Amino acid sequence: MLQLIKQNEPKLHPHVGHGFPTPIPDLSRVFELNESNRSEVLAFLSVRPVHTVVMTSFINDNGIESDLNRGVYYGYRGRDGKLEGVALIGHTTLVEARSDASLKALAYQARNAATPLHLVMSSRDAATRFWNYMTDGLRAPRLTCTEALFEISFPFAVRRLQHKLETATMDWLIPVAEAQAEVAFIECGVDPMERDREGFLKRVARRIEQGRVFVVTDGENLVFKADIIAETDNTIYLEGIYVSPEYRGKGIGTDCLAALSLELMTRVENICMLSNVEFKSAHRSFAKAGYRNTDHCTTLFA
Repeated sequence: MLQLIKQNEPKLHPHVGHGFPTPIPDLSRVFELNESNRSEVLAFLSVRPVHTVVMTSFINDNGIESDLNRGVYYGYRGRDGKLEGVALIGHTTLVEARSDASLKALAYQARNAATPLHLVMSSRDAATRFWNYMTDGLRAPRLTCTEALFEISFPFAVRRLQHKLETATMDWLIPVAEAQAEVAFIECGVDPMERDREGFLKRVARRIEQGRVFVVTDGENLVFKADIIAETDNTIYLEGIYVSPEYRGKGIGTDCLAALSLELMTRVENICMLSNVEFKSAHRSFAKAGYRNTDHCTTLFA
């Protein structure tokens, strides 16, 4: 769930230098990454495995150079020749920068992106600074979404479920897609089933085929669902936590999430997810399922 802030007119975005262009960074330190950089990039991202789980998962699943990434990976080297920043620049722009110089240079690189940017995502205020460097603060994002980062912690209670938790099959494609579309609409104000039904169904179907969608049903109807959006050797990122309206307010979502988390902890050390900072009731449910708020992230929609 995300906090939505509509921007009706172009205006200066917060934390920018009054809309004046900033000095151009040293772009000679920015370079396009390829498969020969895989080990170095993965080592860089592994320093913060939870925050970089999506980028790492994309590399593991698709490779550094793949159309499935819907963008291009770039790196930034500091004066010592070591990586200081990595970004996937494209439809979904993900940024991990360890210095302001690297953040700024990668933002300037994004000005010439071949794939139009749909969103920019990073931890805390990095996404906002990236956006302001990219636009000189003269163009506001369509939506600003602030999310709390939750990570699994022990101990937590797991109660017996009334219905079985199982991996979704293609028989559940439409109910799962409709549930995910509802979550997406609440998060960013866009219904992916209306915007690009065919493309959205293909992405949901791919996750089902990968065994990354988990459901609880009553035999005929969907009760609960959750998706693994990204998975690495030590971290799983969950998204699309959904409970059918008739089952809400009964603790079923908490029980299902706790049971799923216990199962996934046999595979990885860390499980994380993001939630709108305003949805306190959901946060209480997450806490009961064993999660704690450890950080915040920002997503900016173009």
